[in-house]
Amino acid sequence: MARLLVVVVHETDPPARLGEWLRDAGAELDERRLGSGDQLPDGLDGFDGFDGMVVLGGPQSALDDEGTSPELVGVRGLLRQALDADLPTLAICLGAQLLAQVGGGRVREGIDGPEVGASLVAKRDAADGDPLFSPLPLTPDVLQFHHDEISELPTGATLLASSPMYAHQAFRVGRHVYGLQFHIETAPEIIHEWAERDVVGVAASPYDRETICRLSDEAHPHVEEAWRPFAGRFVELVRTRAQQPA
Repeated sequence: MARLLVVVVHETDPPARLGEWLRDAGAELDERRLGSGDQLPDGLDGFDGFDGMVVLGGPQSALDDEGTSPELVGVRGLLRQALDADLPTLAICLGAQLLAQVGGGRVREGIDGPEVGASLVAKRDAADGDPLFSPLPLTPDVLQFHHDEISELPTGATLLASSPMYAHQAFRVGRHVYGLQFHIETAPEIIHEWAERDVVGVAASPYDRETICRLSDEAHPHVEEAWRPFAGRFVELVRTRAQQPA
């Protein structure tokens, strides 16, 4: 069984449906909820017993310093180790932005404002050769809720998906480390909570909160259709990598 470390950076973004899909695919999840005081693995041997990692999002900013968001220090350290080891990793939204930073990329406040609600992303040509992205539809459904953008990809990264608003929506570093700017893990009630909390993001959208929630509700079945198999492929990637000689 593939054992995954799941870093829940903030309680408002749990693994939710993604967690269910990963378990259904045969993964064992060890969730570390930073807001509840859970400790992260530490040191170069911190991944002992873990075959892969998932890092989720939160309302913090990748631009926050140690004083503003001290919990992100350990997350950055784990992502740096994951890059160095090419450990199978799936980093989502804030997780993807932190991954970009530690890999030599850049994050900034989104120059076109927040990206909020149900959306589509488009696969890039390189996705055709990627084991996780190749089987996805050309324009899979996703959920967006971010204010910052990845303005530069990590060094040597492969761009896998873009949107008209922000180009760097999905990328891979090495062979096994993935960043997704968008969300695939949410349940409808999570988006409803975010839309209630994020007054600025909703105000920047062309839709009111009720419409954002309704469109997101309608999108969730399509997100599951595209991304549940993706989660299964990620577990298979983790399993295959774990079986390779060190």
